[in-house]
Amino acid sequence: MDSGLENVIAAETALSDVKGDIGELIIKGWYVEKLAASMAFEDVAHLLWQSAFEDLPSVQTLGARLGEARVHAFESVTEASGRVDIIQSLRLGWARERDEETLETALALASGGLVYTAAAIRQADGKAPIAPDPRLSSSADFLRMITGDTPQSQTARALDSYLVTICDHGLNASTFAARVVSSTRAGLTSAVLGGLSALKGPLHGGAPGPVLDMFDAIGEEANAEAWIDDALARGERLMGFGHRVYRARDPRADALKSAASRLPGTAGRIAFAEHIEREVLGKLRRKYPDRALETNVEFYTAILLEALDIPRSAFTAVFACGRVLGWIAHAREQISEGRIVRPKSIYRGPMPELIEA
Repeated sequence: MDSGLENVIAAETALSDVKGDIGELIIKGWYVEKLAASMAFEDVAHLLWQSAFEDLPSVQTLGARLGEARVHAFESVTEASGRVDIIQSLRLGWARERDEETLETALALASGGLVYTAAAIRQADGKAPIAPDPRLSSSADFLRMITGDTPQSQTARALDSYLVTICDHGLNASTFAARVVSSTRAGLTSAVLGGLSALKGPLHGGAPGPVLDMFDAIGEEANAEAWIDDALARGERLMGFGHRVYRARDPRADALKSAASRLPGTAGRIAFAEHIEREVLGKLRRKYPDRALETNVEFYTAILLEALDIPRSAFTAVFACGRVLGWIAHAREQISEGRIVRPKSIYRGPMPELIEA
């Protein structure tokens, strides 16, 4: 029996295909690298939701409605949100949305995630939340709601690349959780909350922050070899390397590296990251010659989000702001199949004693 369901086919989907053996990710007919280089948050929402909602408008109208939904979501931001951590603030914000299976609920969840996360980031820093500007794109407005300044187009474009890159990724733990919940017809909000609950676990959505912690601990290139040797000798996991599915390089890593490299002031940090990457990969291949341990999406996610001045405490929440588009699409796809998810189990417990008559 495969306790992690690794070799169990649990769904047929038209949303994404992860080819781990060759390091390839296809999202609705697009290679992820091209998707990240050419689409914005609004574009990929439209792409993923094309078969999900009969009343889906054009991309342009969808963008405007997402802006309106951000304004509506801000009405739910309260001072109480600032008294819990950022991921909990996001959970509380989403929990207030109507639990329906409509496009309106999808818009509220997709826009609300950005609003609740930005507000929580500011509140955690002792600052008042900033109201949305519906005229801006989703990514530009998210960054403005954090800093108070409208970002340069290349900065907003970099965030778009991140949110697009991580919008969907096969039947991962959080997406599967969202599909299971949606199969009960509980509603999109319940499905998204199920996805978020799975995502917040450190084995799924919590890895980019520790990548930066590793960089901080190493300090400078001259320290890298000794630090990595010591970490491996202690049996520590090196964050940003290895993946449950990929046996080749994670294609999302290069998409995000490319996005980060287009931001001003990142050349030195990327050069440092490349040095660490070379050192780690070389040592992993020598220590574990029979294991495929390659750079994963978390490694350059850390570089990109750091360059955008997003605090480490918000990394998982920002991940959820992109992945929610996929959760919604998968939830709607699961609903269209009309069956509740109900796998079988094998009983290994004690048997009742036979009672003689």
